Amino acid sequence: MLRALFRCSAVTLTAAVVSLSLLPVAHAQTEQQNLVNRAQATLDHFVRDPEMTWLGKHLPQAKAVLIAPEVVKAGFIFGGSGGRAVLLARDPQSGKWRGPVFYTMATASVGFQAGVAASENITMVMTEKGVNTLLATSVKLGGDASVAAGPVGAGAAGDVTTDFVAFARSKGVYGGLNLDGTVITANDDWNKAYYGKPVLATDVIVRGTASSKQADRILRDIAAKSPGKGASM
Repeated sequence: MLRALFRCSAVTLTAAVVSLSLLPVAHAQTEQQNLVNRAQATLDHFVRDPEMTWLGKHLPQAKAVLIAPEVVKAGFIFGGSGGRAVLLARDPQSGKWRGPVFYTMATASVGFQAGVAASENITMVMTEKGVNTLLATSVKLGGDASVAAGPVGAGAAGDVTTDFVAFARSKGVYGGLNLDGTVITANDDWNKAYYGKPVLATDVIVRGTASSKQADRILRDIAAKSPGKGASM
């Protein structure tokens, strides 16, 4: 009886140790998925917004979309802004959307800033050059690739010939987003946590060798909102 009890205790202890060892991974996956879910909600907010008609109209021409559910601007005199973002990209041959790839965005700024402001942001990648720059470890907008603030308003029209087109929404205040000087860096730790192995952006959006069932919802959603294979620019 003592032997059976000991064996039972050993099994229970082993299971507990295994469970504890998996906690960081489970927590990380939950953290990543939470960002993906928020990114999907952000995409929906923009597409439904009557002030973002240009974005909705040109989404089918986008090669990729970088979604940041929250970019925080903070500081007093010296400040900056930053946030986490997910990239979804369209395969140029099949038109199928792939992703996400996790990135961090950071902009240094100097000026008289007071308080903290947060906004949700979508940056449309309109050219193959723009997509290719995001395959590097980091890219500086305005330097490695051109960026422009997106047209805002119910009557916004016209073409914008640039690699990246950025939009922002914050508590009812709309506007194009000036991302000049913003550094976008691949978040290797988050990508590894989400996919359960080290992956590069090329593994996810170019080769398609890394994918996750957890991303099915957001990929279906963006596919429904942007029919077509994307136009060449």
